[in-house]
Amino acid sequence: MPKNYMEYIVDNLLPNTLNEYPFLCTCHMCKDDIKAIALNNLKPMYVVTSDGESYLKAKSLDRQFISDVVKEIAKAIEIVSTKPRHDV
Repeated sequence: MPKNYMEYIVDNLLPNTLNEYPFLCTCHMCKDDIKAIALNNLKPMYVVTSDGESYLKAKSLDRQFISDVVKEIAKAIEIVSTKPRHDV
């Protein structure tokens, strides 16, 4: 079954990125919105084999790659923090 490895990467980078925004709401709804917006702006990386997953694990160690993902997460945080879907 294909899985989007980018989702795994965002899941791993999201907690540390959220820590950079101490006044941000971190309820499940806001975190899910941040994740969805970031993933919609990142290229999906689907894998179906362990070889493909190993290749993407190696790629995810690249500093520029990580920086690009964190940048998209930060953009999503800015969007959600200015217009959360619930009362602040």
